[in-house]
Amino acid sequence: MKLHNRVNGEELKRRMKESSEERTTISFYKYHNIRNTRLFRDHFYLLLDKLGVLGRIYVASEGVNGQISAPTPRLKELREAFDSISFFQGIRFNYAVEDDGKSFFKLTIKVRDKILADGLNDASFDVTKKGFHVNALGFNELAEDPDTIIIDMRNHYETEVGHFKNAITPDVETFRESLPIIERMLEENKDKKLLMYCTGGIRCEKASAYFRHRGFQNVFQLNGGIIEYAHEVQEQNLENKFLGKNFVFDERLGERIGHEVIAKCHQCGKACDTHVNCANDACHLLFIQCDDCAKEYENCCSGKCKDFNHLDESERKSLRKTEVFNGTRFGKGRYKAFNKEHVLDIS
Repeated sequence: MKLHNRVNGEELKRRMKESSEERTTISFYKYHNIRNTRLFRDHFYLLLDKLGVLGRIYVASEGVNGQISAPTPRLKELREAFDSISFFQGIRFNYAVEDDGKSFFKLTIKVRDKILADGLNDASFDVTKKGFHVNALGFNELAEDPDTIIIDMRNHYETEVGHFKNAITPDVETFRESLPIIERMLEENKDKKLLMYCTGGIRCEKASAYFRHRGFQNVFQLNGGIIEYAHEVQEQNLENKFLGKNFVFDERLGERIGHEVIAKCHQCGKACDTHVNCANDACHLLFIQCDDCAKEYENCCSGKCKDFNHLDESERKSLRKTEVFNGTRFGKGRYKAFNKEHVLDIS
């Protein structure tokens, strides 16, 4: 019985890039008490694998959070598969805005302590007392109210390439880090209308309940997040208040929502909002790079990483033990926050 992928990742990436199969990228989440997470995980894997689903899914005792890619002709079967699980019945699918069908190359389902690392003690407050959900029209109306504070619940590398007009964008690297920072920022504005948003809605589900618990009176959250907002403004011909790109956690790394380019290449400062990972696997920094710098640095974040990639495999293996790169430990870059010219020491 197949419960895990057994094919080399690079081979799977090659197959995905060469495939002409039409696929649809979907994100979803559901908070629900799951007693036997391992049993559910294995059942869910078998259910999705037979439909050709690829993606990344987290299962915890508090629920499920996933981003997947499914063969487009089998979307009806996918919905039926979800509906065969009682607590998934009627679950909202967030369909990608820009989608080439190449967002994932394998199916991974992991059991975790939480489906979202929030650092909160759920027993200390009622997670069901969430904020008021608003659609795109409601969001736009609230955004025009001078008594409204708009809060982006995402991380710095997400907000750098795109965010709503007039939103507060905390300079944080994790959702866990953002909650106490935002609370301190808004301590004197608990009577204001707090309008929060994130990519697909999951972060706001927990954050809105937390902020209500902490004394904020009027908490609102964008239903379905930026992804659903983009679909609604297009379908309903509404003003699009989102600037730039929506960062996504798959092979695409972003989808265009607004026409503006609000970010800069981290290496030369040219207008650019294309996220990449450094081609040096010992670094793997997530950063923004324009085409010219990609050519100059051979898809690396620095001259050091470029030089490292030119070494033979034995030298690279040896230097991995001592060298520190921009993205060591999977860092996320900030504009001009890393040294693109630092030198590789091979003495």
